[in-house]
Formats: sequence, structure tokens, C-alpha cells
Amino acid sequence: MARTLTWKQGVLIVLGIPILILPSVYDVSGILWAFSIVLWTVSVIQGFLQNTAFGELVTLYPDVSGIPDVVDRIITPENSSRYNWKKFIAAFGAWGYWFAWTPAPAVFSIVMTDYLVSYFPFFAAMNYTLLSVTIGVVVIGEFALVNLRGLSGGARAGLVLGLVAIIPIFIILGSTYFNGAFQLSNISDGWLPSSWSWSTVDIVMLMGCFGLAQWSSCAWEGSVIYGCEYKKPSLDVPKALFASGIICLILYFFMSFSIFGALGIEGIENAGYATLVPIAIMVFGEFGSAIAVGFLLVAMLLIIQTGFLGGSRSMYALARSGQMPKFFTKLNKNGTPVYTMLLAFIVNILLILVGNPIPIIAASGMAYGFGISIALAAYFISKTNPKFKDLKRGWSAPRGWKWVAIVIMFYQLFILIPCLFYWNLQMYGTMSTLMAVFIISIYVPIWIMVQRSKPEKSN
Repeated sequence: MARTLTWKQGVLIVLGIPILILPSVYDVSGILWAFSIVLWTVSVIQGFLQNTAFGELVTLYPDVSGIPDVVDRIITPENSSRYNWKKFIAAFGAWGYWFAWTPAPAVFSIVMTDYLVSYFPFFAAMNYTLLSVTIGVVVIGEFALVNLRGLSGGARAGLVLGLVAIIPIFIILGSTYFNGAFQLSNISDGWLPSSWSWSTVDIVMLMGCFGLAQWSSCAWEGSVIYGCEYKKPSLDVPKALFASGIICLILYFFMSFSIFGALGIEGIENAGYATLVPIAIMVFGEFGSAIAVGFLLVAMLLIIQTGFLGGSRSMYALARSGQMPKFFTKLNKNGTPVYTMLLAFIVNILLILVGNPIPIIAASGMAYGFGISIALAAYFISKTNPKFKDLKRGWSAPRGWKWVAIVIMFYQLFILIPCLFYWNLQMYGTMSTLMAVFIISIYVPIWIMVQRSKPEKSN
């Protein structure tokens, strides 16, 4: 891979990530009240623990880019048979990573609908589901058509995404400290629900919230997952890692603290998923808030593009490694994976029909947990297996970080994923939970069919 990326560009790639907090603020705050501020902050710190391992992992191979491809190189044995279980584990991790990215367009198509309905009376009179699907078809379809021409504008789009997403949020929330909208009593008087008792159920729901929150608060791994493409990995990787992590730590605390301080639990419950709309009105009035909401909608458009391209790229990598049908590797004359984009479009339109972003995020969060767990296991193997541990690394995490990685892996598998499963079951019922299980497990028969179609290889 060409070494063209600087650490500053790596930070810009994830500068717009904090906008991913917006769909989850309502549900998390409804369970934890102001304690959700602690949850968001701690969740970003969890991101430091696992992303540090990924920063080293992705510098192992100069010809491989991205977490799924590196994991496949480490876990999958050479000349393995069709149904080798290690091959399946690597592929399943990549599938989880694919579904972590893919639903972002559906999530933000629904959130955009909520903002439009909450602010503009014209849209409030329309059928909600029809409006969401229409927005999804138009926006995602347009991005698909544009990106069929190639991805040359990706770096510039990343910069625009960061600026458009962060600046209006800073202005809207920062202004609450000067016009009296922010009240510290909203936080101190609503620290935890009066019914909270730290019972087993309460703790499981708390950990379920952590599982939901990591979908956005740990996603700044994007600053380091392409470590082999940095000009000077030994210097650029740690700079990009800690700069983007500190930025996210500040922003996630600032955003959750400001939203709760301005609205309180009652205001958040009234606002629903459009939490910034009432704050924008308080700060700027009707006219000024229309401009601010407009900027937020543009930011959501750009995060939709980021998720759409991320999901398409992940599926292309799966197919290229022989873990999905070969036709997903088809490129057009501009080098764009045509069928992976078509699949992403169809999946997102179907997900929009769910009508609520949180069950989608819960399913995506569970898939993300599996993908992260398998990647952390691959990192541990790379540090302990003689075949890998002597490989030259572009950058190395602090000594002993393999034990941090294995602890986080068990934390994902035995705490976050099961608790998020229970959380989703309690909050959104059996059908939503079955949807999550179906999406995650459907890869098993797909993988078996793909392997069956390939000629047998001997070990």
C-alpha cells in the first residue's frame, strides 16, 4: 500500500464521528438520566484500550489495509480446507465489522426524518414511514450514483464532514452557556432515576447501554485502521490515535453534558431523537435555528456517505478473500464495487422500515462486538504465536497490551453482547431482538454455501 497518509489526515477522517452520538442520546438518557454523561465518557476511554491494540495490529503487513484483512491474514491457516473453523471465525469477524458500518445510512435517514418532522410542520403532516423511506431512497441512491464514478473525493469529503458536523454542534451547544439555557440543576437533580437500585437488572441494563454506546463512541478507530498507509507509522499512528481519542473524549463529554444541562430528562423525553432542535430554538429562535438545523442535516448526509462507503468496502474485502460470493468483487470502469453498493442500498432501505434507529444500532452494536472481539483475539495471537510475534511492526503498543486486549475481548463476548441482547429485548421486544439475531447469524449458511461452491483444498 502507498504510504501517503499523515497523522493530521488520519484525525480528519474521524472528526465527524461524534455526530454518531445523536441517535442514542434519547434512549440512553431515558434509562440512566444524567449518569449517561459518565457512560459516554467511559465508553470513549474503552475505545482507547481497544484502538491502541488496533493501531499496532494494522501495521503488521504493509500490503494489507483495514482490520478485517489483517485478521484474516493472522487467523486463517494457509491452504486450509473449505470448512476450516479458523477461516470461518475470521470471516465472521469481518461480517460483524461489515454490519457495524452498513446500517449508518438507515439510522441517519430515520434521524433526519425525526428532525424534519420535529421542526417543519409541512413534514409533520406526512406519513412517517413513507417519508423515511423516501429520504433513504433519494439520499442513499444519490450517493450510490455519485460514487459509481469513483472515490477520488473521499479525502475532501472527510474534511467537509468533520467541519460541517462539529461546527454547528459547537455553536448550538456552546451558546447554551451564555444565554441561560444550560442549568446545572438539570444534571444534579436528575443524576439517576428515583427507581434505580443497582439491582442485577439495573446493572445489566447499564452494561447494555455501554454495548449500545460503543457503536459510536469507539468508532474513532478509523484514524488508525489504515496504519500501513501512514508515511511514518512509528510517529503518525500514535499521534493520530491519541489526538483523535482526546478530541472524541472532549466532544462526547461536552455534547452529553450540554444536552442534558440544557434540556434535563423531561426536555430530552419531549424532544425524542431530535434532541438538538429545541436547544437550537432556545438559542437562535425560529429563524436562526432553521439555519442551524440545516447544517445538522447536511452533516447527517455526509455521515450517511461515510457509512455507505465503509459498508461497501468491507463487503468487497469479504468477497475478495473468498468469504462471500465472487460477484461482489465486480468493479466498474472507475474501480467501484457495483454489487456491494447495490446490496448496501437494499439492506438500508429494508432497515428503514424498522422505523426506529435504536433497534438497528443494537443489532449493529452486537455485530460490532463480535467483530471487535475477533480482532482483539487476532492481536493477542500476533503477540504470542512465534509465527507472528517477531514480525516487524510499524508501531508497537505499550508492553503487555496483549493482556489488555484479551480482557476487553472477554468483556465484549461475555458482558457487552449478552447485556445488549437483554437490553434490546426489554426495550424493543422479541421481534427487534430476533431481527438482530437473524442479521448476525444469517452469515453462517451464507458462508457454508460459499465454501461449498469452491473446490476442496488439502491441508
